[in-house]
Amino acid sequence: MNQHIGSDFDAFLQEQGIFEEVEAAAIKKVIACMIAKAMVDTHISKSEMAKRMKTSRAQLDRLLDPDCHSVTLATLTKAAAAIGKKISISFEDSDTQAV
Repeated sequence: MNQHIGSDFDAFLQEQGIFEEVEAAAIKKVIACMIAKAMVDTHISKSEMAKRMKTSRAQLDRLLDPDCHSVTLATLTKAAAAIGKKISISFEDSDTQAV
């Protein structure tokens, strides 16, 4: 009988030792999509966004790249301010236990 039948994907990722890495990558992709959508919704070009953030277009491209995981909290805060938003972070109880 297959030992993984009935287990969830989070448990599998934890068994593989990559849960936190995969979760961080997923969060980064969501953040990149949220910022890109806000830019479209508010008609802000990449050049204008970089100007508002007081950064380079290359830095903005890294922020919007869902596969680039080296983004600082300071950069996220600047991006949020540039689109008229603020960052809100919360910690929630985990439904999973470390393996």
